[in-house]
Amino acid sequence: MAAAERPLNEVVFLTVAEVASVMRVSKMTVYRLVHSGHLPAIRVGRSFRVPEQAVHEYLRGSYVEAEKSA
Repeated sequence: MAAAERPLNEVVFLTVAEVASVMRVSKMTVYRLVHSGHLPAIRVGRSFRVPEQAVHEYLRGSYVEAEKSA
């Protein structure tokens, strides 16, 4: 079930710092992904919250297999 289909009380939201930790990137990279629309987020005051499922879907969609050399 996608994050958009789940009741809001079941959606786990992560802070930008938590997303950066999960993805092993800087917070600035997460902000760029949010602002470019590649990673959905909601704004809470002056900060952003990203659905945990969206992070997993982004990583799954970004996975690249190494090419086999002949």
